[in-house]
Amino acid sequence: MSVLKLQNITKTYRSGSLAVDALRGIDLDIERGEFTSIMGASGSGKSTMMNILGCLDQPTEGVYLLNDEDVSKFKKERLAEVRNRTLGFVFQNFHLLPRTTALENVELPLLYSKENLSWKEMHQKAKKALEIVGLADRADHTPNELSGGQQQRVAIARALVSEPKLLLADEPTGNLDSRTSLEIMDLFQELNRNGLTILMVTHEPEIARFTGRIVTLRDGLIRSDKTIEPRSAEQALSEWEDEEDIELINEGY
Repeated sequence: MSVLKLQNITKTYRSGSLAVDALRGIDLDIERGEFTSIMGASGSGKSTMMNILGCLDQPTEGVYLLNDEDVSKFKKERLAEVRNRTLGFVFQNFHLLPRTTALENVELPLLYSKENLSWKEMHQKAKKALEIVGLADRADHTPNELSGGQQQRVAIARALVSEPKLLLADEPTGNLDSRTSLEIMDLFQELNRNGLTILMVTHEPEIARFTGRIVTLRDGLIRSDKTIEPRSAEQALSEWEDEEDIELINEGY
């Protein structure tokens, strides 16, 4: 069953007489439970696609179906509700409030929810989300008291707290070192195994290999769409350790 479907999606930006085609007819179907990566060089259209998928921008032409509903027919209030309840967002730069605890950062989406939760209920849901990402013991810490990987985990918990149907991750490892990136991808794989559909934008082939499907964009078009056997963090770590051993041998150690 499809979570989202793009049909002949185009996006054209205009400045006076100049027109730039960012997307030139995209067809994409994401099934429930998939973990898919979107790859492409700068200017390929992947950021434009992510903005459309996240209901932050509208296509010039084409149809975007989210849970079989035509997003183009949604009014602003409905779009805001979709962003709050149906979609979860994870960004490269974390976007945490600096003087606010991890728990309070995770609670933020609940403040805009139509569920009218009590403070106690919001605390409980936020604590549960932090437990899922392994940071229950850091709930009272502010971002400057957390490592980069921990900050990204808080951001992931914030994305999960509303129990979204689809997680959109935009370069989630872009500001992390290699080993911390493995930890984050391992977490994404665990969330996916538990049923969460994840769509991730990345420019790193090594990171894309953690997903089960790689869609590559170039010049606003899908150039390839491949299903692969995802590698695990353990496999990647073993590969890196082997490479480090080879480097040390070549250097004469």
